Amino acid sequence: MRKIIPNSIKEDVDKALSFYPELENTSIAFKIKKNIKKSTMQAQPIWDFLWKSRKNRAYVILISSTFKIEGQEFTTLDIPSEVFIGWIGHELGHIMDYQRRSKLNLILFGINYLISTKSIRNAERTADTFAVSHGMARYILATKDFILNNASIAHNYKARIIKYYLSPEEIMELVEERK
Repeated sequence: MRKIIPNSIKEDVDKALSFYPELENTSIAFKIKKNIKKSTMQAQPIWDFLWKSRKNRAYVILISSTFKIEGQEFTTLDIPSEVFIGWIGHELGHIMDYQRRSKLNLILFGINYLISTKSIRNAERTADTFAVSHGMARYILATKDFILNNASIAHNYKARIIKYYLSPEEIMELVEERK
């Protein structure tokens, strides 16, 4: 397995992957799931990483088939392409982060992510930073704009994005630093 991508999202996923040439030989399965608690997408190592070398690890990106805005359910595949590419780019940023971690560090990272808001914030900001540093600022900003400036999106979801992720201003600062 190198990449397993459902046909319904293949074009957008391929676009996001094009920004991460170093992931070309990394096994990643993209799976659309009925529902993912508290998020729209999640990147995770496949648990057999404990027995594999770092270069042979495999990952899964879970994509919720639906998400709710003000109690109304929407299909994830209906969001604008640029926004979806940004979301995938962020998840690929998580995989970049996971790849640089040792087995023990990855285990501790997972535990800390479950129990520490500081760890969540660091992980999400790191994933955003990877995406921006890989040239995906336009897509990450489109995703932020879609969430933060959509009157129909619940305040608590927006608050989570503001609390844990890079702000549009911080993204623009990173872009300026790269020049």
